[in-house]
Amino acid sequence: MAVLWRSFSLYSPFHLSVPPKPIYSYSSPSSCTCSSSSSMEAPPQGYRRNVGICLISSSKKIFSASRLDIPSAWQMPQGGIDDNEDPKVAALRELKEETGVSSAEILAEVPYWLTYDFPPEVREKLKHQWGSNWKGQAQKWFLLKFTGKEEEINLLGDGSEKPEFGEWSWMTPEQIVEHAVDFKKPVYNKVLEVFTPYLH
Repeated sequence: MAVLWRSFSLYSPFHLSVPPKPIYSYSSPSSCTCSSSSSMEAPPQGYRRNVGICLISSSKKIFSASRLDIPSAWQMPQGGIDDNEDPKVAALRELKEETGVSSAEILAEVPYWLTYDFPPEVREKLKHQWGSNWKGQAQKWFLLKFTGKEEEINLLGDGSEKPEFGEWSWMTPEQIVEHAVDFKKPVYNKVLEVFTPYLH
């Protein structure tokens, strides 16, 4: 049943019936470092440059998807910034690559880098996968409004990259944090705190 559900939901939304829990309080600066640098300034040393995308629907729900390699891990789209690539350009590119979505407009951005460290086992896995030994990721986060129709959402992406997600859903901020892996929760809390005015 789960396999059929996952396969079907590559193309269709899955709406969770999980009751929302309160957003975790942001009280872990050691896990999430906020750097007051602008979009084009360098992030902290030792961290991979990355963008995060908070895509919201007309009803102010947030797009989240489950990873194919870890189905229990749900996350907002994110991806690496290429050399000399503007983070805003990277955000639009990554969104299309991972979700097929090109009908979106940027509403806001977190005005500083947010970082998280990889747990040791994740760092070791990515060291072999990427061929580099990053401490974690330094992210520029953007809030985008989805302006298309849901049929546009396709977790096979635009075909340029290997699919990363198996299911997707529109979630509340509380659900976004609840279903994220622990090491990303502090960053998610900070992102949602910054974008709160747009989520009500």
